[in-house]
Amino acid sequence: MHKRVLWVMMAVLLSPAVRAQPGLELVPIQPVRTLAVTPVPAPVVYSPAKPAASTLPFFDDFSTSLNQPDPALWVTGSGVLINNTLPVNQPTVNVATFDGVNARGVPYVFSGDGLAYGPTDTLTAQPIDVSTYTTADSVYLSFYWQQKGLGDLPDVEDSLRLQFRGPDGAWRTVWRQSGGVFGNNFVQQFVQVTPPYFHAAFQFRFQSFGKQSGSFDQWHIDYLYMNRGRSRFDRFIKDVACRQAVSPYLRRYTAMPLRQYLLNPAAETADSVTTDINNLFNNFNFTTFRFTVRDQVSGRLVQDSQQSSSALIPSLSSQRKSHKPTPLTSAPGRRAILRAKFDVLTTDDQNPSIPTINLRRNDSISGVTVLDNYYAFDDGSAENGLKINLGQSTVVMQFPATGSDTISAVRLCLVPNGENQTGQVFSVGIYANNGGFPGQALGQQAFPAMYGTERNGFIDYVFDRSVVVQDTFYVGYTQVSNDSYLSVGFDRNTPFTRQIFLRLGGSSSSRWEKNTTVQGALMLRPVMGGSTSSTLVTATPEAVSTALRVYPNPTRGQLSWDNPALSQIEVMDLSGRVLQSMPVSPSYRTATLNPSLPDGFYLLRLTAPAGTTVQKILLRK
Repeated sequence: MHKRVLWVMMAVLLSPAVRAQPGLELVPIQPVRTLAVTPVPAPVVYSPAKPAASTLPFFDDFSTSLNQPDPALWVTGSGVLINNTLPVNQPTVNVATFDGVNARGVPYVFSGDGLAYGPTDTLTAQPIDVSTYTTADSVYLSFYWQQKGLGDLPDVEDSLRLQFRGPDGAWRTVWRQSGGVFGNNFVQQFVQVTPPYFHAAFQFRFQSFGKQSGSFDQWHIDYLYMNRGRSRFDRFIKDVACRQAVSPYLRRYTAMPLRQYLLNPAAETADSVTTDINNLFNNFNFTTFRFTVRDQVSGRLVQDSQQSSSALIPSLSSQRKSHKPTPLTSAPGRRAILRAKFDVLTTDDQNPSIPTINLRRNDSISGVTVLDNYYAFDDGSAENGLKINLGQSTVVMQFPATGSDTISAVRLCLVPNGENQTGQVFSVGIYANNGGFPGQALGQQAFPAMYGTERNGFIDYVFDRSVVVQDTFYVGYTQVSNDSYLSVGFDRNTPFTRQIFLRLGGSSSSRWEKNTTVQGALMLRPVMGGSTSSTLVTATPEAVSTALRVYPNPTRGQLSWDNPALSQIEVMDLSGRVLQSMPVSPSYRTATLNPSLPDGFYLLRLTAPAGTTVQKILLRK
């Protein structure tokens, strides 16, 4: 069945009118046009060659890259994301992920129905001089690939292809993999470089095909190695590499308030911090490791431990590495940022498989724990969005704590799901504990929805009055609209997965239920203590949020503003329904509300080329 037909059927099946099972629903992250504040670059097709081409061997496992590929090896402008959270059982730390958005999370094509299909991410190698080689040199490129991971499974008509660039500048496909095959392991692939491609500016590129309107149809590649003297059976490289993300330093959270932590550091510190290593060679090896914890705020070395004896890792296997962390007993300031790091000592540099490549590059891995003024269960990276597909329903997370405290704001990562829900009203709530379930509402406040301006960006929703909590409490939000469902960033690879509770519908008979359908954590963080404010703190650039304002407030119906860039004003009720739309031009700085609007509170969605903001006003005639 063709992909676009299938998606139309899914849209019908998932519509509110026919959805059979209300509850929590995982969805891909699907941005919308009005959230893009910069032009979207087209997929990379070709970039002029560097002045001097590199030589073999070519090697990259992405272990030293942060978000973007290394520009010394890859043409800049690639849409792939370098990460260690979306794959499953990757060969080494970090992979390159292909999907329907560029590296900033912006779709390649904005389409109202979300069905645009075509080329998506492209990863192009810098030129390599292979002009002196012949078939007898047996030049091969090898790499590992995986479909889906923790993301969206490509359909059978989606694909990932590898192309070589000939001396005429033309790209020709030498390998192609179709979608629709799910597996938890990476597959190693070999492709031979043949005589038509032995020239001084040889390049190869990977390109994915799929839905172009969001984080759909995801592919992951890792551990690319190209050299002479290889064959299809040259599968093994003497390399023991770090792989899985470092587990949290804390026992119950990924982040927590420093002052709460210091009440009982031993109880709040994890029994162990772990990662794993992967032996890619067909022979055993011996390893030791050094484990350190450093406060990046003060520079203080909190812990420095050395494994006392070496450990044997069998061939072609992974091995868990673990160490007991030392609790932090004091901090000179109001916050601490602890980096826990494993440095693994291997023999990768002794008789190496690739003499000119330093395979020790992937022998260290670290994780960061923030001790500041908020609690978190997530790692800051959303693999999916999570939404409640029934209006007037509430989802919360349980936060075990000690003693009393106050909550001044809730930090929330809303992710787009295909429509611009900026300004849609939802309610943020704090609840007491009632025998392991949410109890009495301690504080609730309605807010207009806002998105961050960067991938995985958070927004602070600040309460008019701080909410006092005692010991265990619950924080979440209520979906108000019954036909436009907000999506919250959802971290699927956190170890803390049992804290979600759901209440369907807003009737008095609705009961709290513990989540059993999804595994992960909402990207929702209560901010503790501090001063309070009635201002919504957003991640919108300050120039936009401050300049896009109308006055007076309250108003009798007349609106004025000072920013000539303001292009449109939309008047909405507190449910997010648009009541009046007013396009404005730079020559006008005033507008009049519809005289038929009754007195009360309204939301104004103010749009300019640099972005959008929402302002709450009071109409009082």
